[in-house]
Amino acid sequence: MSILPAEINAELGQLLQALQSPDNSVRSQAEDHLQVNWTSTRPELLLMGLVEQIAISTNDVSIRSFAAVIFRRIASKTRKTPASENTDMFISLTTEQALTIREKLLETLVAETDRAARNKISDAVAEVGRQYADNNDSWPELLQILFSLSQAADPGKRETAFRVFTTTPGIIEKNHEETVAAAFARAFKDDTVAVRLAAMEAFAAFFRSLTKKNQAKYYGLLPEVLNILPPIKESQDSEDLSKALVALIELAEGAPKMFKPIFHVLVQFCVSVIQDKELNDLCRQNALELMATFADYAASMCKKDSSYTTDMITQCLSLMTDLGEDDDDAAEWLASDDLDQEESDLNHVAGEQCMDRLANKLGGAVILGPTFGWLTRMMQSPAWRDRHAALMAISAISEGCREQMIGELSQVLELVIPALKDPHPRVRWAGCNALGQMSTDFAPTMQKDYFDIVLSSIIPVLKDSPEARVKSHAAAALVNFCEEAPKTVLEPYLDDLLSQLFQLLQNEKRYVQEQALSTIATIADAAEQAFAKYYDTLMPLLVNVLQRENEKDFRLLRAKAMECATLIALAVGKERLGQDGMVLVQLLGNIQRGITDPDDPQAQYLMHCWGRMCRVLGHDFLPFLPSVMPPLLELASAKADIQLLDDDEQIEQFQQEEGWELVPLRGRTIGIRTSAMDDKNMAIELLVVYAQVLEGEFAPYVAEIMENIAIPGLSFFFHDPVRFVSAKLVPQLLSSYKKQYGGESNELNGLWNGTVGKLLEVLTAEPAIDTLAEMYQCFYESVEVMGRRCLTDDHMNKFIASVHSTLEDYKERVAQRAEDNADVAAEDVEDDQEDLMMAIEDDQTLLSDMNKAFHCVFRYHGASFLPAWESLIGTYDGFLKSDDPTQRQWGLCIMDDVLEYCGPESQRYANYISQPLLQGCGDASPAIRQAAAYGIGVAAHRGGAAWANFCATALELLFGAVRVPDARSEENVYATENACAAVAKIMHYNASAIPQIDQVITQWIDTLPVVNDEEAAPYAYAYLTELIQKRHPAVMSQAAKIFNFVGQALEADAITSVTATRVVVATKMLLETAGLNGEMLLQQQFSPESREIIRGHFG
Repeated sequence: MSILPAEINAELGQLLQALQSPDNSVRSQAEDHLQVNWTSTRPELLLMGLVEQIAISTNDVSIRSFAAVIFRRIASKTRKTPASENTDMFISLTTEQALTIREKLLETLVAETDRAARNKISDAVAEVGRQYADNNDSWPELLQILFSLSQAADPGKRETAFRVFTTTPGIIEKNHEETVAAAFARAFKDDTVAVRLAAMEAFAAFFRSLTKKNQAKYYGLLPEVLNILPPIKESQDSEDLSKALVALIELAEGAPKMFKPIFHVLVQFCVSVIQDKELNDLCRQNALELMATFADYAASMCKKDSSYTTDMITQCLSLMTDLGEDDDDAAEWLASDDLDQEESDLNHVAGEQCMDRLANKLGGAVILGPTFGWLTRMMQSPAWRDRHAALMAISAISEGCREQMIGELSQVLELVIPALKDPHPRVRWAGCNALGQMSTDFAPTMQKDYFDIVLSSIIPVLKDSPEARVKSHAAAALVNFCEEAPKTVLEPYLDDLLSQLFQLLQNEKRYVQEQALSTIATIADAAEQAFAKYYDTLMPLLVNVLQRENEKDFRLLRAKAMECATLIALAVGKERLGQDGMVLVQLLGNIQRGITDPDDPQAQYLMHCWGRMCRVLGHDFLPFLPSVMPPLLELASAKADIQLLDDDEQIEQFQQEEGWELVPLRGRTIGIRTSAMDDKNMAIELLVVYAQVLEGEFAPYVAEIMENIAIPGLSFFFHDPVRFVSAKLVPQLLSSYKKQYGGESNELNGLWNGTVGKLLEVLTAEPAIDTLAEMYQCFYESVEVMGRRCLTDDHMNKFIASVHSTLEDYKERVAQRAEDNADVAAEDVEDDQEDLMMAIEDDQTLLSDMNKAFHCVFRYHGASFLPAWESLIGTYDGFLKSDDPTQRQWGLCIMDDVLEYCGPESQRYANYISQPLLQGCGDASPAIRQAAAYGIGVAAHRGGAAWANFCATALELLFGAVRVPDARSEENVYATENACAAVAKIMHYNASAIPQIDQVITQWIDTLPVVNDEEAAPYAYAYLTELIQKRHPAVMSQAAKIFNFVGQALEADAITSVTATRVVVATKMLLETAGLNGEMLLQQQFSPESREIIRGHFG
């Protein structure tokens, strides 16, 4: 029975018809009417009416389906509450309204007989269920209906129940575990395949929503899940088997160790699927993907299986031979000019990608032997596909097997180099590919030790290979080689290389010309000034290309010519470029004015070219900024292009389109156009370049960029790189203003006042740990630009609030890692080690950048920062007492800043500071010993008389830090040298409480030299100079040793300018007094190279 008046239902019925109209104007008017007269003003009536449309449109399945789609769309919109908070539309309804609509919606779900319509209704139900689950609210009637449907006589309804569970697993409450397990167990044995598959997909989604501890409760269901597979394979239904394998991939990603008891059986089953050529390629590739997923997430389990490695390598290599069907002589392949043809869905590509993953995850020790067991045979095979696959396998595994292969490169090259003369063009192409990949993966060894073998083999391919496609790929391989090659390696080959590449510029195939330009550009970049010899030959050719008419077919060629010309300009420099620099930028300007199509490839190349020319021309580039900036600012200001995808058809459509990333969000899928985000990121990178190079003269653009691009970019959550580069841009813009207007100017202060609050906001809002570290770096670099007293008390309090929030999150992550690793088997820890180490490294980077922010605030605000700072004294104390060395070091560095920048006021915190510094001198961690020694030194230097007794107590501990085993090793030397400098600071600045100073001085001299730490060395050698000037017996009696210590510091450039001059003058006096010959000591104590450096100082 209808609740709403008939006229309401009639109006809505007409509206739904209009919304589906093929007439754009009718549909557009209907959408406006829906928004203005329904969604904005009476959403509860609209949602109720849509449910009734589903119920009353008994004879029109399309209206029922469409009404369900619109219901879901409206229900998921956001709406402001009376408290001005955003909330989901359905949750915003009154309890009574929501209850009525929910009841009616469930009635339609149960009553619907058409499968497609029921799926649309189930999506609407799932959206409402998702909102309740996200809001920590319940919808008990939904679970009852779903459990009831899961046992319905109609298999379609049983499938629907699990479809809802898949979309919104959060609706399953914890107290229904037994009921859930029983429902899944029944469904896994269902007579209907569609139900079994829906249950698998629902189980995978449900399983992902559980904590690791709760996942274990459902491990027992896995055999039932796997029993679904064999009957489907026997039926040869590729589509159904693919769906089942995809569900298993999701389970394997979340809990791979669950499969351990039956892993070998699963390996054998998947291998049988990969081998079965009666199944379609996608199905076979999904079986391969499932196996590769275990390598990604449970490498140790794969390594232990008796057949996994050999079976997977065999199957990958077999798939890699599946190419060139009906094109044995490669005629079709050679005739194609589309080198970027999409091949990701082909078997040979799937095999190559899987080999790459196996090598990276299982490691060369496991992969290399079985792989090369095949490769040597395949390279001798008469079948060209086998030889091609072997070479592509070398390309695929070289990164993951680097450690094992790098010592055997001669043998590997013996396999690869002959392929460059193979009779089949695709094998020669694969040989070039292998050399290119090896040049990247084994750099710089390939370039330093094997340059002659590589270049002498690949240059003839450029010259003699009859096929354009092979020539082009040989040139592409040279790009990889030259990117990592020192110019001294390239110089002897430049004539040969460039003469062949110049020939390729005359090739009839445009893609060959384009690749030749890219390779020449890379060589110019690597060869630098050595490329000047070829400038007069090449630059006129490039200018000629750039002067051509803007024909569409030649756009990419012109883009490559731009790239090549500007990289050559960078290589040879402004002077060699001469007037050609102006010609070049004018040509770039002409090209820019001629760009009208949004897909013109020249546009993106042009942005980078302008950036290079700015670097080359410096301030002479300024006249061109008015032309360059408008399109750059447009790109940099781009908003996120986001599409909310309503149904599976839309999702599938967007999956096929390049440049889009699909992201699941709160039960929906959104599409983000990543190609536009990449352009935005590139544009902001170039703004950083302009601000750095042009400095103050970039000021006219700064305010607009800061307001419209840099600050919004810091919270551009759709694309991490945009936030990264925006964080680099902010301090550069401030620096530009400072250089133009001065540090005390109203202009700079106005810009800062509009910026600093936003910088502090993002320190609290940023969700990604690695990006948050960048935000702290942005903050402290900005403070460094602004200098003293740039932060108010309110700013400092907000900074401390953000630090508190960040540290609480950090402590939660540390605790979670400890909990996750508790009672975990050693092999499981090994599998998670890489992710664990990356997470720890991200946290250490974050703490380090936060530490630098503290340092910067203290440096420019001194003791005025203390009132805000001390609100977290308990947190610092906790870190100082932690068992974690990272936390102790962080706490010590904070306290070092208090001592260094707050002077005698630091004594207020002596109870927190003293013991950690003293204990830190004996810590097992060199980094902590270094921080402790540095802190004691600044206490002596800056702390005043109140720290005198502490300094006297610390002396013996500092000497102990110098006496640790291998005190001068790379790991320990900075701690050792800081301890030496700390003793020098105590003796010079704060020695009043030391009873036997002469003994300490004698002992201290043996802690020298200081040759690595450029911050510690000046203090140590300034004090040594003081002792020489005072003719202290401890130095006068061992002049030769003192000369050696001074010589080592000068040789290492550890002391410079005034300090070096003073110590040299004092040492000369010391030698003269002692009657020693400095030249003789040089001959006895130093190498010829070192003597020259030291003589330069002593004259």
